[in-house]
Amino acid sequence: MAVTIQSITPQDLAQLQISGAPFTLVDVRRSMARVQDATQIAGGAWRDPAAWLEWKDSIPSDKPAVVYCAKGHEIGQAMAATLSALGVQASFLEGGILEWKAAGLAVEPI
Repeated sequence: MAVTIQSITPQDLAQLQISGAPFTLVDVRRSMARVQDATQIAGGAWRDPAAWLEWKDSIPSDKPAVVYCAKGHEIGQAMAATLSALGVQASFLEGGILEWKAAGLAVEPI
């Protein structure tokens, strides 16, 4: 069975945050990229993508999940696909946190 990778735009994620709908936000940037940037999207929880086997079961499957990485490429898409295969309604953030910030959306210090 093929897994379709869903995506969400920064603007749609911002609207999701405003709506108050329950969802899980997961920061899957590599540790060094996260530390160098020193910011995160509010409400996100960092999970080391290299240790995904250790935390994959902690992501609730009863609500949608959005994962984001630095640029919205390999890591974010791979983690969204993995979570989807495990029964989580997961999406990756298009363009990652870089696109989020380029759109002028708020971040907070880590």
